[in-house]
Amino acid sequence: MSSERTVAAAPPPAFWNSVREALRGSHQDFTTGNLNRAILLLAIPMVMEMVLESLFAVVDVFWVGRLGADAVATVGLTESLLSLVFAIGLGLSLSTTAMVARRIGEKDPAGAAVAGVQAIAIGLAVSAVVGLPCLFYAPDLLRLMGASPQIVVVGSGYARIALAGSGAIMMLFLNNAIFRGAGDAAVAMRLLWVSNIINLVLDPCLIFGWGPFPKLGVTGAALATFTGRSIGVLYQFYRLLRGTERIRILRSQIHLNFSVLLRLLRVSLTGILQFAIAHTSWIGLVRIVSIFGSAALAGYTIAIRILIFVLMPSWGLSNAAATLVGQNLGAQQPERAETSVWRTGLYNMIFLGGIGLFFVIFAEPVIRLFTSDPLVVPLAVSCLRILSYGNVGYAYGMVMLQAFNGAGDTVTPTIVNFFGFWLLEIPLAYFLAITLRLHSNGVFWSIVVAEAAIAATGILLFRRGRWKRQQI
Repeated sequence: MSSERTVAAAPPPAFWNSVREALRGSHQDFTTGNLNRAILLLAIPMVMEMVLESLFAVVDVFWVGRLGADAVATVGLTESLLSLVFAIGLGLSLSTTAMVARRIGEKDPAGAAVAGVQAIAIGLAVSAVVGLPCLFYAPDLLRLMGASPQIVVVGSGYARIALAGSGAIMMLFLNNAIFRGAGDAAVAMRLLWVSNIINLVLDPCLIFGWGPFPKLGVTGAALATFTGRSIGVLYQFYRLLRGTERIRILRSQIHLNFSVLLRLLRVSLTGILQFAIAHTSWIGLVRIVSIFGSAALAGYTIAIRILIFVLMPSWGLSNAAATLVGQNLGAQQPERAETSVWRTGLYNMIFLGGIGLFFVIFAEPVIRLFTSDPLVVPLAVSCLRILSYGNVGYAYGMVMLQAFNGAGDTVTPTIVNFFGFWLLEIPLAYFLAITLRLHSNGVFWSIVVAEAAIAATGILLFRRGRWKRQQI
């Protein structure tokens, strides 16, 4: 018999076996093998991670909604200020994921660990710089956002804890970005289980004073979330030092490497600017909505929280695309990277399109799960329904822009966001809401138009393929 045999390739495992493997933590090399399976193994834990992250927002507004429109408005105004922290955290996270994924694709886990350490150092420094001033000036920031005197009285404690403790959000994002870049998406998912279980238990206890806990009102929601996230961050550090199969930070690697740190900063700065442009646009939108009173602001806050809850799984799919792009470019397989993006975008469109149709039909019963205020309900229903019309655009837009980020090209999405959000969305929101007198509905329609324009531009630029030659 000839020693040269043709060995048939083993068929990929069954779907449910792959699901179980994804939730346990996969050992597969994502630069080889069946691409659909690679997307599935990465996407499932990343989607679950994002669902868990969005639970913080949904649980808070579910309980806070029982305290009245002023309390919900407090959450909405503070969230819009926190969007700046999210912008910094996401900007650092995407560059961290890109650099770690590239090193893992190059089979250099030590280089990935060094990049992770530099990201943590930057995150800790930024957390201190942002958090300390907010501890003292949180009420002034609420006034700056157009809060009424009553909202300032009700919400100052919430704003102080949420804004001063924003470093916990930053580090949660950054540490999970390290795990995602390494391909350890299941570890990132399990870490958020810890944080969310703590938040779920503490939220009603601290808001309403259940059992031995003090009754803190809306301030209790911020304290519960901060506690859950902080414990999650401590667990992240433990797992990074203990190590996983893909990445481990050794004590000898815990030092500043200025060449890596500066390279990471260079990519991060445009990434931060990219998300700052997107998130500060939300501040502008909230400022316009606040003109129409607490009911409009509360309705907007509730609808946005619900929408974010369903967008977060889509963000998980986008993160899977970013990791696949980074690792496959590191492995010198740009065509596989491109194919993974188109497939992920299609799956994302199918998912979000279905969710959007559901919300268009059942917007009111969904909103009534969170509030029964007769002034807030119709405004929230209108917001949720209008924004849901744009779900298909959101789906493709986020995948395409994350693909650029996964390649280390943070400049292209930054430019797209600048034109889409600042030059289109905010002026259009003002024109529709104030000039054409559509009130808050004008703001909601401007979001749909801007996101559709961003998605179309992202697709066109992605097809050009310049991202394949990006160095990081």
